[in-house]
Amino acid sequence: MRPKNAQIVEIVRETANVRTIRFDLDLNPVPGQYLMVWVRGVDEVPMSMSYRNGITVQLVGEATRAIFDLKVGESLGLRGPLGNGFSLAGDKILLVGGGVGAAPLALLGKAASKRGMEVTTLLGFRCCDDLLFRERFERIGELIITTDDGSEGICGRASAGLSCLDLQKFDQIYLCGPEPMMADVIGRCRGMETKIQASIDRYFKCGMGICGSCCIDPSGIRLCVEGPVIRADRLAGTEFGKYRRGPSGLKN
Repeated sequence: MRPKNAQIVEIVRETANVRTIRFDLDLNPVPGQYLMVWVRGVDEVPMSMSYRNGITVQLVGEATRAIFDLKVGESLGLRGPLGNGFSLAGDKILLVGGGVGAAPLALLGKAASKRGMEVTTLLGFRCCDDLLFRERFERIGELIITTDDGSEGICGRASAGLSCLDLQKFDQIYLCGPEPMMADVIGRCRGMETKIQASIDRYFKCGMGICGSCCIDPSGIRLCVEGPVIRADRLAGTEFGKYRRGPSGLKN
């Protein structure tokens, strides 16, 4: 798939190290799908979509620094949307996100709300200054916030907020965020694995299922094509929540 040229039409500063970049293309993704974003002369990196025409980027390395340096009117190359996104089902759903993992859940929550679903959202951040998309989530239903330092909401990771919810009432639970947090949520929801969908971040190189860089041990699930959203029961007995492989293939 050749990259499409996308002109930047808006840049929003969400937090000190998070930006939302919106394009002149309506890509109509399934919530949870991703783009391979080509920063010319730098690198091509995967990014989940937070809007039909936008991505939300956290500053973590060379490619994201180059994206932060772009201005309205400049452009990026985009391949996608790619992969399998979230599958909406049931009447009552729970979204659980950590950090920038809130981004694809905001798009999912809007789609669920349009379908008349009852949406509850639980979001965890390091501190109150890192909060993302509060108003977007408040518009679609109940919002519960946790912070690591207790500066807003419940003190602890996103999973700490589960104690104030009746998990059995939810038809589906959707996760996106740091892997230890998602593994913790799944562990607290034993017996509900077939009702949990997790968006998993890995090192994606080709985006076509060829190179194997994103495979989960030992199942061989190719996250770039079979994921990034995977049902929790498929993660049993895998590396999920234990380790991951970096660009070199070494465990970390």
